[in-house]
Amino acid sequence: MAMTLRFPTELDEALQRLADARHTSKHSLVLRAVEELVISETKTDQVMASVERTLERDAELLQRLEDA
Repeated sequence: MAMTLRFPTELDEALQRLADARHTSKHSLVLRAVEELVISETKTDQVMASVERTLERDAELLQRLEDA
């Protein structure tokens, strides 16, 4: 799906400098950044779900440890 992004001038210029330094396009850099964000957020969601399951499963044990 096509998408148009509008960056503030300062950010666009910084992105262009980075693209030039890496001999790539701004599009490539933005795509990579978005992919990394999605991966990171997915991992965070998975970790938080795991923590919630552990807290539920081991609630009694955790309470005993807290009281000790």
